Amino acid sequence: MKSKTIISEIPQTSLEGFYEESSAQLPSGIAKEIGHFNVFVTEALFANRTATSEMPYSRRAYYKISWIRGKSKVEYADKTIDIPQSALFFATPKIPYNWVPEDGNQTGMFCIFTADFLAPGKAGVDLDDLPLFQPGQVPVFQLDPDDVKEIEYIFKKMHKEIASDYRYKYDLLRNLVLELIHYGQKLQPVSAIEPAHNASERISSLFIELLERQFPVESQHQRLKLRTAKDYADRLAVHVNHLNKVLKEVTGNTTTQIIANRVIQEAKIMLKQTNWNIAEISYTLGFDDIAHFSNFFKKQTSVAPVGFRG
Repeated sequence: MKSKTIISEIPQTSLEGFYEESSAQLPSGIAKEIGHFNVFVTEALFANRTATSEMPYSRRAYYKISWIRGKSKVEYADKTIDIPQSALFFATPKIPYNWVPEDGNQTGMFCIFTADFLAPGKAGVDLDDLPLFQPGQVPVFQLDPDDVKEIEYIFKKMHKEIASDYRYKYDLLRNLVLELIHYGQKLQPVSAIEPAHNASERISSLFIELLERQFPVESQHQRLKLRTAKDYADRLAVHVNHLNKVLKEVTGNTTTQIIANRVIQEAKIMLKQTNWNIAEISYTLGFDDIAHFSNFFKKQTSVAPVGFRG
């Protein structure tokens, strides 16, 4: 196969990236088959950060539950949430966000884990079915003093157990994660702030980031996961009509047009710079059959894929 031109891709925050940025240590003895879990004391992990340090915008490759104490906010594509002085915050890898501390008094604890850690076969739960992790929700919950005592107890127990030699500690940790999730689902979420004046620019920017993350296509086994305007709207937790309106205002093009243009750009690269057949290219770009891809390509370029390849 010929080498391909690599289009710059905005990286997501992987587990490895998290550990590298935070200088935290991987828990010893963790096996791949149980998924990944770890728990941290916020002030200890981020002691060397400045008062306004923030987690970079990205779609994290892991779930995160945070007990937050301190003034901060979380930004989504279409809304900003002011986090109360003591709150419980749930984050899913499916929805990009940006957490912004607003003072140097950030304390509390948080845990991170992969979907494998709480897979249905292990914990009897599908995270994506839980209300806390659904698009469009406000997963920030204010805690009263009684809530704080219970949440602090759960996190401290996590911190103690992960450092223990108990043979079944990860089974116990799964139960503690589920306890946090169920506790959060019984709380009342805080209110989101109405979209700011720059919300349109932010939605547009986040959409482009999600789009670019899918490229370049470098393997016949790789396939685009986001193909339609609704796919992107769901990931950004906005209505598809609102996403289309915003992109039309900001770029002059509809959501479908922007996606089509980017897919055509990649298709041209693949046709010219790889020896993949049309069926392989069609599959990786998310088309169900060659005819659909050929019609799409010809409609956008006025030439069939075979003709463009020459």
